[in-house]
Amino acid sequence: MKNQIRDLLATVYKQSVDIESTQSIGGGCINQTQALTLSNGERVFLKYNDRPPDGMFEKEARGLKLMREAKNGPRIPKVVALPDDSNPQFLVLEFIETGTPDHGYYERFGRALAALHRTTQDHYGLDHDNFIGSTVQKNTPEKDGLVFFREHRLRFQQRLARERGRLPVATDKKIDRLCDHLDQWLDLSGEHTALVHGDLWSGNTFADHTGRPCLVDPAVHFGLRETDLAMTELFGRLPQSFYDAYREASPQNPGYEERKQIYNLYHLLNHLNLFGGSYLASVESTVHHFVR
Repeated sequence: MKNQIRDLLATVYKQSVDIESTQSIGGGCINQTQALTLSNGERVFLKYNDRPPDGMFEKEARGLKLMREAKNGPRIPKVVALPDDSNPQFLVLEFIETGTPDHGYYERFGRALAALHRTTQDHYGLDHDNFIGSTVQKNTPEKDGLVFFREHRLRFQQRLARERGRLPVATDKKIDRLCDHLDQWLDLSGEHTALVHGDLWSGNTFADHTGRPCLVDPAVHFGLRETDLAMTELFGRLPQSFYDAYREASPQNPGYEERKQIYNLYHLLNHLNLFGGSYLASVESTVHHFVR
């Protein structure tokens, strides 16, 4: 792989490039990551996987490029190189120096996320499926946001969990009832499709050295903008100034505190599918809140 990376970077920089040093950045449960220092003085960020899900890095590259088009949105790393393989085993990105959030960071982050969400199109989904973690994320185009979220988010994950034997029958039936009556809880009046990050927990965002908010590891699609906000609350809430700034830039319909639990059910089901029964109690608690 090292020789392939070196040859690809030589094409990018139009000169011979050696990898002078590597620094492990650590990785999640799916990929490994390194910072590479190159002989031309550049540093780049490498993500690699010996056996990635089919098309994972290619889909990530497409998602990053799409988010970079958003005017006044968060900073998104530039795609430096992607092998022209049937299923690339690595992706090389711009290396972004991290910084420490200053006093106004979370307000800037809220406004930048609202700007990202102003990028829109006439239908939900994408022209391709991608990934949420290592799970396929279905992006079948739909005109109706409620239909999109019900069929290609909740019910898709529900089917996976059912097929893997991870949903008790009673819970499975309650999810059916929740999906059948989803319009009771999701007020989408005045909403439009929004370009969303799709996996916006705290580990996928950071400040660069200038204090600009950055986003990485996307599960990009045109979806419901509040799904990003809800995800920021699933594993530890951001400071209130972030939410205040977002809502000043992009007001929300009443009832978000209820809706966010349904939005996060998608991620809880995905975690149930990825990591097993330790997430079942959270899934059942959410479902029971709406369907008794």
